[in-house]
Amino acid sequence: MQIDQKLIQKYNTPVPRYTSYPPANFFTPDFTADDYIRILERSNDENPQNISIYIHIPFCPKICYYCGCNTHLTKDQDKMRRYVDAVKKEILMVKSYLDPNRKVSQVHWGGGTPNSLPVGMIDEIMEVIHDNFTFIDKAEIAMECHPAMLDEEFIERLVAMKFNRFSLGIQDFDQKVLDNVNRDGSIIPVEELVAMIRKHPNTGINLDFIYGLPYQDVDSFAKTIERAIEISPDRLVTFSYAHVPWVRKAQKILEAKGLPSASKKLDMFEKGYQLLTKSGYAAIGLDHYAKPDDELAIAFNSKKLHRNFQGYCTRETTGQVYAFGATGISQLESAYAQNIKDTNTYVDQINKGKFTVEKGYELTQREKIIRHVINEVMCNYYISWKETEQVFGVTVDEIKKAISYEEESLGAFAEEGLLIFNNDEITVPDRGKFFVRNIAANLDPNLKNATQKFSRAL
Repeated sequence: MQIDQKLIQKYNTPVPRYTSYPPANFFTPDFTADDYIRILERSNDENPQNISIYIHIPFCPKICYYCGCNTHLTKDQDKMRRYVDAVKKEILMVKSYLDPNRKVSQVHWGGGTPNSLPVGMIDEIMEVIHDNFTFIDKAEIAMECHPAMLDEEFIERLVAMKFNRFSLGIQDFDQKVLDNVNRDGSIIPVEELVAMIRKHPNTGINLDFIYGLPYQDVDSFAKTIERAIEISPDRLVTFSYAHVPWVRKAQKILEAKGLPSASKKLDMFEKGYQLLTKSGYAAIGLDHYAKPDDELAIAFNSKKLHRNFQGYCTRETTGQVYAFGATGISQLESAYAQNIKDTNTYVDQINKGKFTVEKGYELTQREKIIRHVINEVMCNYYISWKETEQVFGVTVDEIKKAISYEEESLGAFAEEGLLIFNNDEITVPDRGKFFVRNIAANLDPNLKNATQKFSRAL
């Protein structure tokens, strides 16, 4: 599908990525550790009842220039040891406030580079989790892995800890692209790594890629995606590179090397979309693809897809997210709470028995309605006003007053073929999926007078 260049120019504006609502740059230091404790206790009586655990490992042996995550360059195992001990202690601190009858539906390790930790330290944290929580059947236990630091022994150890999903951060198969963004490629061919993982039944494989990096073009990115299709992962992600040099100074290096234009980025996205859907993958949300029998594809087709900071998930694995580690963000029903970023301060405070919440945000009932509407549009490309009315027990008119519902602006999107709306629902067709962040932003009343900075939509 060829997108009109005029639409690209019109909608390539800074808007939130909406991995949370409100976005993380709305968080405030007024939200304290005492507020977090209050919200932890309150979360026991809120839905979803399931618990999702996020473990943040901020360590990397090498910093990739495109990275927007909180990372810390180190190979110091003593520093890692102190950090791991603090994470274990934080887990027990949070557990003391949670209803023991609640079950874990998801564990996700992110970073940084989680598999840069010695595997024995990973085992220690998982042992604390398994010893102190019960799990639902078929809980998802996943790790984001750097393929350059993965081998068969490491995979075997993770599977023994009950990890059942591996997300391999490939980014690109073109070595020139990797060299220029300071990313090591896989030492073991990715095809062999995937075969090692596939030896274990009921273990899912994700391959993650980024488009919009220096020296990428449509042809080179197509070759990367074609190789990925041959490898045949269960899920595949094509992330749009988010250029935020005011947050991550290393990204300025990429400016000097030359970043593709918005139209070229969209050409790469479209090519990937065409190749993947033609090969049988279902497009999920804005940037994910899954095989048709994958639970994400099934959830999307039934309009029951959900998303948190860790990515898309099903209603079965959806839980309130309790995050552990420096800069980890807990996503609870009524609030967000983010830990301090500095690892040394994090360790010192946890060792004193103190939570390290640096900032957060407590949602009003109105903001929960807005969050629901934006999540539905971003995840399922659809919002039913009647269904939303049933979720919140308020009228459709009250829902529309809570959000930024303006028929004139929706009509403008509709005239361009980017959405379809009537009194009952909004639907985003294929043509509008490329601009879903813009559509979501149009429904967000908090964005009208926002002073925060965001990456561009395309």
